[in-house]
Amino acid sequence: MHMVLAAGSSPSYTGWWVGYGIGIFLVLVVVALVVPILALARAIGNQAPVINDSLTKAVRNTAPLAALSTTIEHAQVIVAGLARGRARLGG
Repeated sequence: MHMVLAAGSSPSYTGWWVGYGIGIFLVLVVVALVVPILALARAIGNQAPVINDSLTKAVRNTAPLAALSTTIEHAQVIVAGLARGRARLGG
Protein backbone atom coordinates (compact mmCIF):
# COMPACT_ATOMS: atom_id res chain seq x y z
CA MET A 1 0.00 0.00 0.00
CA HIS A 2 1.51 3.29 -1.06
CA MET A 3 0.65 6.67 0.33
CA VAL A 4 -0.13 9.16 -2.31
CA LEU A 5 0.91 12.64 -1.34
CA ALA A 6 -0.46 15.78 -2.80
CA ALA A 7 2.01 17.85 -4.69
CA GLY A 8 4.17 19.94 -2.37
CA SER A 9 3.17 18.13 0.84
CA SER A 10 5.58 16.24 3.04
CA PRO A 11 4.83 12.99 4.89
CA SER A 12 3.80 13.29 8.52
CA TYR A 13 6.15 11.65 10.99
CA THR A 14 4.09 12.51 14.06
CA GLY A 15 3.20 8.87 14.68
CA TRP A 16 6.83 7.87 14.56
CA TRP A 17 7.84 10.59 16.99
CA VAL A 18 5.04 9.61 19.40
CA GLY A 19 6.14 5.97 19.16
CA TYR A 20 9.77 6.87 19.82
CA GLY A 21 8.72 9.06 22.73
CA ILE A 22 6.66 6.28 24.29
CA GLY A 23 9.51 3.80 23.77
CA ILE A 24 12.06 6.08 25.40
CA PHE A 25 9.68 6.73 28.28
CA LEU A 26 9.17 2.99 28.86
CA VAL A 27 12.92 2.35 28.80
CA LEU A 28 13.44 5.11 31.37
CA VAL A 29 10.70 3.65 33.61
CA VAL A 30 12.28 0.18 33.44
CA VAL A 31 15.72 1.61 34.23
CA ALA A 32 14.26 3.58 37.15
CA LEU A 33 12.77 0.36 38.54
CA VAL A 34 15.77 -1.91 37.93
CA VAL A 35 18.55 0.36 39.24
CA PRO A 36 17.32 0.36 42.88
CA ILE A 37 16.90 -3.41 42.75
CA LEU A 38 20.47 -3.83 41.51
CA ALA A 39 21.75 -1.42 44.18
CA LEU A 40 19.96 -3.43 46.88
CA ALA A 41 21.34 -6.69 45.49
CA ARG A 42 24.85 -5.24 45.58
CA ALA A 43 24.42 -4.11 49.20
CA ILE A 44 23.18 -7.58 50.15
CA GLY A 45 26.10 -9.13 48.28
CA ASN A 46 28.54 -6.94 50.19
CA GLN A 47 27.01 -7.99 53.52
CA ALA A 48 26.95 -11.72 52.66
CA PRO A 49 30.56 -12.47 53.78
CA VAL A 50 29.96 -10.75 57.12
CA ILE A 51 26.74 -12.69 57.64
CA ASN A 52 28.44 -15.95 56.66
CA ASP A 53 31.29 -15.35 59.12
CA SER A 54 28.80 -14.63 61.91
CA LEU A 55 26.85 -17.79 61.16
CA THR A 56 30.07 -19.83 61.13
CA LYS A 57 30.95 -18.44 64.57
CA ALA A 58 27.44 -19.20 65.82
CA VAL A 59 27.75 -22.82 64.67
CA ARG A 60 31.11 -23.16 66.40
CA ASN A 61 29.87 -21.52 69.61
CA THR A 62 26.70 -23.59 69.83
CA ALA A 63 28.18 -26.97 68.86
CA PRO A 64 28.50 -28.04 72.54
CA LEU A 65 24.73 -27.68 72.91
CA ALA A 66 24.36 -30.85 70.83
CA ALA A 67 25.82 -32.78 73.78
CA LEU A 68 23.52 -31.07 76.29
CA SER A 69 21.06 -33.98 76.39
CA THR A 70 23.92 -36.32 77.35
CA THR A 71 24.99 -33.90 80.09
CA ILE A 72 21.42 -33.75 81.41
CA GLU A 73 21.18 -37.56 81.44
CA HIS A 74 24.42 -37.84 83.42
CA ALA A 75 23.30 -35.12 85.83
CA GLN A 76 20.02 -36.98 86.41
CA VAL A 77 21.91 -40.21 87.15
CA ILE A 78 24.17 -38.34 89.61
CA VAL A 79 21.24 -36.60 91.31
CA ALA A 80 19.37 -39.90 91.59
CA GLY A 81 22.46 -41.51 93.14
CA LEU A 82 22.82 -38.66 95.61
CA ALA A 83 19.13 -38.97 96.55
CA ARG A 84 19.56 -42.72 97.14
CA GLY A 85 22.64 -42.08 99.28
CA ARG A 86 20.82 -39.46 101.31
CA ALA A 87 17.86 -41.81 101.82
CA ARG A 88 20.18 -44.59 103.04
CA LEU A 89 21.80 -42.22 105.47
CA GLY A 90 18.38 -41.32 106.81
CA GLY A 91 18.38 -37.74 105.56
